[in-house]
Amino acid sequence: MLVFGGGERDCYDWRMDQQTHFGFEAMGSAEKRQRVMGVFSSVAEKYDLMNDLMSGGLHRLWKRRMINVAAVRHGSRALDVAAGSGDIAIGLLKKMGDGRVVLTDLNGAMLAGGARRMVDAGILPGRADCLQSDGTKLPFADESFDVVSIAFGIRNFVDIEAGLKEFHRVLAPGGQFICLEFSRPVLPLLGIAYDAYSFNIIPQIGEWVTGDRASYQYLVESIRRFPDQKRFAKLMGRAGFDLIRYENMTGGVVALHRGYKI
Repeated sequence: MLVFGGGERDCYDWRMDQQTHFGFEAMGSAEKRQRVMGVFSSVAEKYDLMNDLMSGGLHRLWKRRMINVAAVRHGSRALDVAAGSGDIAIGLLKKMGDGRVVLTDLNGAMLAGGARRMVDAGILPGRADCLQSDGTKLPFADESFDVVSIAFGIRNFVDIEAGLKEFHRVLAPGGQFICLEFSRPVLPLLGIAYDAYSFNIIPQIGEWVTGDRASYQYLVESIRRFPDQKRFAKLMGRAGFDLIRYENMTGGVVALHRGYKI
């Protein structure tokens, strides 16, 4: 059964004085939470269209690779965090044949879009549930899932390390964590071109298509503040994951990280 709702009032216990960043701007965690919510409420309606425009459709290939390496099989239980429009969850369900995926997202508007997409895809009741919650304080019991996935969402967390520890907690022994996220180009000339495109073109596309330049300026800045491939792998290790590896895609513009709970 598709279930929408839950979590906000039960899951959040933000410290007002905890310092973090919203793009390049320093601020408290409570303010960042509010502003991230505002960003994704603003972009939710045209989220998939903007992903196609900004990446030239490459995001579909990146996500396909993520689904291909997901260790799901018949009867698996998967959790897709920051589930957005539900494309990862749908891919996981198709791959596993029979099983269950829970979609969770901090933002209600994004999660509603994912729920609609589940219905449109003909996902049978009981195979997918949608629950609004904070990825750093998941409302699930220990060892509840065989796979935890997150695509292009963890860089928006107030506390990335807390999120990783939660993902590790809810994974069953032998479970897999997979994370797709923008990273650092490994070719110098590509890095220069990517910076020019990101800071000059992406916010302009956002303004033309959605009328919201500021949200896409934040999204570009959030990519630059996110740890690079090696640093993020170390954070995964500190959270308890083993057998950690990553692969660069599109010259390191995107990295796909994998780790396991042993």
